[in-house]
Amino acid sequence: MPLLDAVKGIACLLIVGHHLVRYGPLAEGAASLAPAVFGWLAEDGRLAVQVFLVIAGFLAAVSLAPAGVLRGDRTATRMLMLRYGRLVMPYLAALTVSVLVAAAVRPWLDDASVPDAPSLPQLIAHGLLLQDLLGYEALSAGIWYVAIDFQLFALTLAVFGLAGWMQRRWRFSPARARWLAVALVLGLVAISLAVFNRRPALDATAIYFFGAYGLGMLSFWIGRATRASSWRIAVALLGLLGVAALALDWRSRIVVALVTALAIVLADHRHWLAPARWPTLALPLLQVGRISYALFLIHFPVILAVNAVVDYWAPQSAWIDALGLLAALVLSLAAAVVLYRQVETRPASWRLVLGLFAGLLACGAMVAS
Repeated sequence: MPLLDAVKGIACLLIVGHHLVRYGPLAEGAASLAPAVFGWLAEDGRLAVQVFLVIAGFLAAVSLAPAGVLRGDRTATRMLMLRYGRLVMPYLAALTVSVLVAAAVRPWLDDASVPDAPSLPQLIAHGLLLQDLLGYEALSAGIWYVAIDFQLFALTLAVFGLAGWMQRRWRFSPARARWLAVALVLGLVAISLAVFNRRPALDATAIYFFGAYGLGMLSFWIGRATRASSWRIAVALLGLLGVAALALDWRSRIVVALVTALAIVLADHRHWLAPARWPTLALPLLQVGRISYALFLIHFPVILAVNAVVDYWAPQSAWIDALGLLAALVLSLAAAVVLYRQVETRPASWRLVLGLFAGLLACGAMVAS
């Protein structure tokens, strides 16, 4: 789906821009050149995460239950473990780089964005994607999303498991079973938007974000509607659900999620998601979208390294600082390509996962000593 890749590319670049202007001394020096742009990225750039949440939900529906019923070719436990492996292979590699870069720049980059030397429990919590739930300081920027993605996937499997149990318990027909799973997702989306997403204390849990994620799932199933009247009614209900949530409590993040979901529904309905509908002129943007996860993981240590080098060695100048930020972006893209090709695209295996986990612990122990 090239269009989704392109959207992911744009969203990821916005997140990288958000971190570029928030971490390190270069952003403070370069901000005078375009204060409005820097201010917008610092405040609103993070909203691009909602785009990723909606697309992740859409793709989860594609892979797990395209017909509204959980696919039976793999067990839920197997799917969950595969998801963990796919997520943590590049994540562990990037986290190891971040730990090493932070240790290298800590003596000569006096900035609050540089993480402290990690403890062993902190490293183990990160490897198990439990760092936020256990209250540990993050070792890299934005990695909370990886933990939330895994939680959302697990919660989705639990919803489908409940639907399957209810089908067996009350002997629903296959047609009703399909609508049962969709109804459970819809109900959980409504509860998340109306209750849990309004409680900041829950922002380390999947239920806080399921509203946006579930909107993506619903957008896929709406796109499968064969009757025009059914499609229009479903789109109207999706819009009303979002408007009701915003009337209850206006949240810009939910606006972004709702607009993204409705845009995907329209694009799917008009067959814009098909590869043939996407021009080759956008190939660079598509490539950024395909490496977006790797870019999301690896850009923070690159930002730290470039900030340290430019701040320590280069003369103070707004233009030099701006060039440093540009260099950080370009080097982040290059590092993402390496991470994508060398780690992310490799088949998931427990041997590789355990090796990367052991490498992270070893590097953390070396840094701590």
